[in-house]
Amino acid sequence: MRAAVLEAYGEPLSIESVDPPDLAPHGVVVDVDACGICRSDWHAWQGHGEWADDQVPLGQILGHEPAGRVARVGEQVDTLEEGDRVAVPFNLGEGSCYQCRNGHGNVCEDGYALGFESSVPGAFAEQVHVPHADFNAVALPEDVSAEAVAALGCRYVTAFHALAHRANVDAGDWIAVHGCGGLGLAAVQIASALGARVIAVDVRDEPLAMATDLGAEETVNGAKREETGESDVPVLIESITDGGAHVSVDALGRAETCRNSVDCLRIRGTHVQIGLTTAAEKGEVSLPIDELTRWDVTVVGSRGMPPSRYDELLRMIDSGALEPERLVTNRVSLADVSDRLAAMSEYDTRGVEVVTEL
Repeated sequence: MRAAVLEAYGEPLSIESVDPPDLAPHGVVVDVDACGICRSDWHAWQGHGEWADDQVPLGQILGHEPAGRVARVGEQVDTLEEGDRVAVPFNLGEGSCYQCRNGHGNVCEDGYALGFESSVPGAFAEQVHVPHADFNAVALPEDVSAEAVAALGCRYVTAFHALAHRANVDAGDWIAVHGCGGLGLAAVQIASALGARVIAVDVRDEPLAMATDLGAEETVNGAKREETGESDVPVLIESITDGGAHVSVDALGRAETCRNSVDCLRIRGTHVQIGLTTAAEKGEVSLPIDELTRWDVTVVGSRGMPPSRYDELLRMIDSGALEPERLVTNRVSLADVSDRLAAMSEYDTRGVEVVTEL
């Protein structure tokens, strides 16, 4: 089968013919219909993560946001059959540890990261293997398209878990979203659907226009404010919200966006970190700890979503309350993935780009 393989960090992926996945008794093999291209793939492609002992090995098939149909079923799998349409979480659980048994499979003690470690080759390929499929693979309604599921990927589910489960967003809350790439735009749409009032922050007009279309009530172009010498982003957000955001999300992972997110909160606000850092930060950002303590501020992280809670998100999609396919701006072939990853280095992408030609 054809697959896109990481042969050297920062260099074009190698489109190769590789062996189809082996089938574990507890797994399924899925024919990939679509796979999102995510900034986490960019981090892997760049060779980031060595500061957290999390660098993706060379020789890895990247891609972690797939949707497709079950092609082969392991003998121990009870809930899936050939031909079933499935979403595949990137944060795969083993299913029996304490975290999995208590509804937190996204942080399984013995879990896998699809496309990021050699034991689970990714989905920039014609087929992908899903281990512990009864726990991990999520059956899809027929009217939810593969593109919509690829848009869910890690970005949409991470944003949903962050807002609905970790930050407990309430209707009427002011939510600031810093960084309007695919992850940030997903947060904008989800927060709006949950009844929040959203302020979208970026340094580019085009993503901010998309954020408005997806439900943002206010937008802030940080670059223009700096150029004109106007008040900084946190000060403006405090003014708009009459005291600061109830919840603020760093969806980019740069030191500036993280600090702005914390600084724009009101008393007892919640900062949510979902963007991964770059080589500039190497996993660490200094924060005003005394301020966090003084004003009873909550800081939470969020990564993926437990497979056992996907039904909440799918019900909202099925009802039309959420439309992840609206984030899809580009459909490309497997051979185009390297170019699209390179475009992320210059922040020259918008929304969610999806591989649909494998």
